[in-house]
Amino acid sequence: MGPVLELTDVTITRGGTKLLDRVSWDVDESDRWVVLGPNGAGKTTLLQIASARMHPTGGFATILGETLGAVDVFELRPRIGLTSAAIADRIPRQERVRDVVVSASYAVLGRWREEYDQLDHERAAALLGWLGVGDYGDRTFGTLSEGERKRVQIARALMTDPELLLLDEPAAGLDLAGREGLVRTLDDIASAESSPATVLVTHHVEEIPPSFTHVLLLRAGSVVAAGPISATLSSQSLSEAFAMPLALMRTAGRWTARAKQ
Repeated sequence: MGPVLELTDVTITRGGTKLLDRVSWDVDESDRWVVLGPNGAGKTTLLQIASARMHPTGGFATILGETLGAVDVFELRPRIGLTSAAIADRIPRQERVRDVVVSASYAVLGRWREEYDQLDHERAAALLGWLGVGDYGDRTFGTLSEGERKRVQIARALMTDPELLLLDEPAAGLDLAGREGLVRTLDDIASAESSPATVLVTHHVEEIPPSFTHVLLLRAGSVVAAGPISATLSSQSLSEAFAMPLALMRTAGRWTARAKQ
């Protein structure tokens, strides 16, 4: 198949402001991308396009072989796994954890009258176990810690065996231990043979799992640099994206960045 995600000169304009400006970007099935940039760079807007929740003002967006504007997005969205703060805020706090995950099969938030078969429940339980929250299936979502909620959301995103996995700042709000544990989990997911093409949005290079292969750097809605991570992510490209002199280092497969003195 062609690229899992293909953007060609995608522009998003709202209230006379360009949130994305002629962004072109291809994601292949074997790719594991991280999207980096400061606040207001357009990262979340980019994921709104990639998840078929926003249409371009200009240009073309093709997702899993379907072009936005010429496809029923309600049939396309179940093929895409997505975690975001916006989705987390909509999950009922009294919802049982197992139901938060299994309800992804119908692309709904909150159980109602839909029916699930035993295989659905077994898959939800297996995903929760793999992500280290298998004992919490009968707890309510509101009783979980922030780190536990993040893992439940990832299990939900994987429930439908998606062809594209989009993670919007999954480590936001976590303490150091929680962040490091999540980075290890994301590395395991990205390294699995059955893993889908994955896009991770973050502000911090410290949150990039070692197995991620590509990087896209954004500033003010425009692409600063994009390509294989080892050739593209540098002190120069990172400094340009964040508009300040930064020193980038890599140790044992993990990145760190500091302001230059």
